[in-house]
Amino acid sequence: MAGCGIRLAGHLTAETIHLIQSADRVLAHAGDRLALAAIEDLGVKVDPLDVHYAPGRCRDNSYEAMVEAVLEPVRNGEQVCAVFYGHPGVFVWPAHEAIRRARGEGYPATMYPGISAEDCLFADLGLDPAVHGCQSYEAGDFLLYARRIDPTAALILWQPAALGDTSRSTFETDPAWVRVLGEVLMADYPPDHPVVIYEAAAFPLDHPRCETIELERLDQARLSPVSTLYLAPVAPPRMSKERLARLGVSVDDVVPAAFQQHRADRTR
Repeated sequence: MAGCGIRLAGHLTAETIHLIQSADRVLAHAGDRLALAAIEDLGVKVDPLDVHYAPGRCRDNSYEAMVEAVLEPVRNGEQVCAVFYGHPGVFVWPAHEAIRRARGEGYPATMYPGISAEDCLFADLGLDPAVHGCQSYEAGDFLLYARRIDPTAALILWQPAALGDTSRSTFETDPAWVRVLGEVLMADYPPDHPVVIYEAAAFPLDHPRCETIELERLDQARLSPVSTLYLAPVAPPRMSKERLARLGVSVDDVVPAAFQQHRADRTR
C-alpha cells in the first residue's frame, strides 16, 4: 500500500514511484482522473478503484469491493501496489483491511507512507503540535461518543461533511447534526471562537481553503467532502503545581520563558 499524496503529482515520493514501477499490477484510488493520469504517466497500466463507488451504494460495500480487487491479483501470485489518495493509512479502511487479510492468508504486505491532509494542514495553518498539543477526531466519532477534550490544545475534526449520513451512501450533510456539533463544542469554547474550514490545495497553482466562521454559526458553514475543521486553543496550558512539587522543580526550570511566551502568542 502506498500514498500518492494530496497535491497532483507533486506529492508522489521517490519511494512510491519505485513501488509503482516495480509492481506487476497497480490499482489506485487517486481522488480524481487527473491524479490517476499522473500515475499512468509513470509508464504503468492502472486499474482504478474508484469504479466501486456508485450513487446510492453504501460506502462499506464499496470499500469491501476495493479490498477484494486488491487481493485478487495477490492471490494469483502478482506483485501488487495499491495506491490511495493522501496517506494510505489515514482514513483509508480498505488499505488497512487488505493488509490484514493478506497477512492472515500468508502473503507479505507492507504500508508505505504518503503526504496526508494533516501534513498539509500543519504547513498551511502554521500549526506545530509541539506547542500546545493536538487532538484529532473523525467528526462523527467525536459527536457520538462522550469525548473529553482539552481546549488548551488544538482540535482537528475530520470529515464533518459526512455528519448525518447514517446510511453511509448519500455524501450529504445534515445541518442539524452540524448544529449539535457546535452546541457540544460550545461547552468548552466560547460562541465566537473561530473555526477554520480547511481544504488542502489539490493542484500546484491552487490555494488551500482556509475560511473562518464563528463557532455559533457552524451550521451555516459550506462543507465539502474534503473539508476539515480546526479549532485553535482557547488559552495556553497551565503547569500542574502538584506535579511540579512532586518533581521538585519550578516552571522556569523545565520550560524556557521564551517558549512560554511563544505559547501565549499562539493563542492570540
